[in-house]
Amino acid sequence: MGLFILRRFGVMLLTALCLTYIVFFMTNLYPNLEKLAKTQGNFRMTDEAVASFLEDRGYLQSTPRKYMEWVGLAPGYLTEKDGVPLGKCVRPGMETADVPNYCGILQGDWGWSTVSKAPVADVLGTRLANTGYLMWWVMILMVPSALIIGVLAGMREGSKLDRSLSTVSILSTATPEYVSGVIFIVFLASSRYGLSPWLNEIGLIESKTLFKGTAAKAMEEPTFANFFLPVLTIALYGMGYIARMTRASMAEVMTAQYIRTARLKGVNFRNVVLKHALRNALIAPFTVIMLQVPWLLNGVVIVENLFNYKGFGWQLVNAAGNNDIDVLLAVSVVSVVVVLLTQLISDIGYVYLNPRIRIS
Repeated sequence: MGLFILRRFGVMLLTALCLTYIVFFMTNLYPNLEKLAKTQGNFRMTDEAVASFLEDRGYLQSTPRKYMEWVGLAPGYLTEKDGVPLGKCVRPGMETADVPNYCGILQGDWGWSTVSKAPVADVLGTRLANTGYLMWWVMILMVPSALIIGVLAGMREGSKLDRSLSTVSILSTATPEYVSGVIFIVFLASSRYGLSPWLNEIGLIESKTLFKGTAAKAMEEPTFANFFLPVLTIALYGMGYIARMTRASMAEVMTAQYIRTARLKGVNFRNVVLKHALRNALIAPFTVIMLQVPWLLNGVVIVENLFNYKGFGWQLVNAAGNNDIDVLLAVSVVSVVVVLLTQLISDIGYVYLNPRIRIS
C-alpha cells in the first residue's frame, strides 16, 4: 500500500506541474499582460509604454523562467527605476534592501492581488473558508439523502417506488442550478409570489418571506433563512447523480448469487439488505461522492453569483473578469490539488472497501 501511495503521489506531482504550467502559460499570454498593464497604468497607454511597464516588472521574460520564479525555484526578477524597486517579489511600501530573493509557492508567497491590493493568500483564504462552509452543509444534506433514495430505489428494481424515485433523481440532475435557484427564489423568497405571501397572510410567518433571496449576510452571520436556499440548490443538483449511481449499484448487488442464497434460506428481507447487500452496494457510490468535492469547489460559480455569496467560485469569476493573474494562478493550484487529492483518497478508499482488490 505504501508503494502504491508513493507512485500515485509521484503521478499527482507530475500532473500538477503540467497543469499549472499550462494555466501559467495561458494567463501570461501577451494580450492578458497588455490588459494588466493598462489596468494598472492607463487605458490610453501606447504600445511602447505597455512594453516598458511589462519589461520593468519582469513580465517579458521567458515563460519557463517566470514559472520557476512563481514556483519559488528561481530568484524573483528585481530592478530599480527612479529609486523605486520593481519586480516579482516587490510589495507596496518595500525598500529595495527589504525585497526577498525568492517569493514563490514553495516560500508560501502566492503573489499579490492587483484588484484587492492585498496578498493572494489572504484574499483566497477568506473565499475558501466561505465555500468550505457551504460545501460542508451541502454534503450533509446531499449525501445521506442521495444514498437513502438510491438504496430504496435499488432494493426492488422495477417497482413503483423505484420508478418514482428514479424519476425524481433524473429530474433533479437534469435541472441546472441556475434554473432551480431562480425557482426557489421566486416561490420561497419573494414577497409577492409563491409560498411566502400566503404563509404571511395566514400568520404562519411574521416576516414577508420564508427565506432570503440573497446569501450576502450569510458570510458573516449564517442563518437558516439566508443560507438554506443556496445549500438546497447545490445539493439538489448533485443528489440525483449520486442517487442514480447508488440505485444501479444496489440493483446489481440484489441480483448477486449470495443474496439469492440468503433469500432462499429464509433470511428476512430487511436483514438481507442491511447485513449483506448495503455494504457492497455503497462501494461504487463512494467514488462518486469523492468526485463531488472538486465539483463543489469549482462548480458552485453560478450559485454563488446567483445568491451573491462571495466564495471560491465568485472569486474565480471576479479574478477572470479583472485579469487578476496571481489570483487566477492560485485558484488553479488549489483546484488541481483538490482534484488530485480527492482522486487519491478515492483510490485508497476503494481498495479498503473492496476486499476483492489487492495491491501487490
